[in-house]
Amino acid sequence: MSESDLVECVRQALLSGFFVIAPLLAVAFLTGGLMGLLQAATGIQEQVVGLVPRLVAIVAALVLLLPWMLERMVELVRFSAGVP
Repeated sequence: MSESDLVECVRQALLSGFFVIAPLLAVAFLTGGLMGLLQAATGIQEQVVGLVPRLVAIVAALVLLLPWMLERMVELVRFSAGVP
């Protein structure tokens, strides 16, 4: 394996990792922002009130996106192994 092949493998791994985790991070960010706004509007400052909906949203997104995430990771492994 030449250096350029290795660099391409690492680049693909980093990009694939980013694209796989980005939807979950977006869900967590949006849910956290909405819960923060709701807590600020209602004056409830209990941390559990913001944590539980965020965890539920992340688990729901993970259940929905898991097949797609696994498909992306399998594509990365196939690319790295050179399997068509």
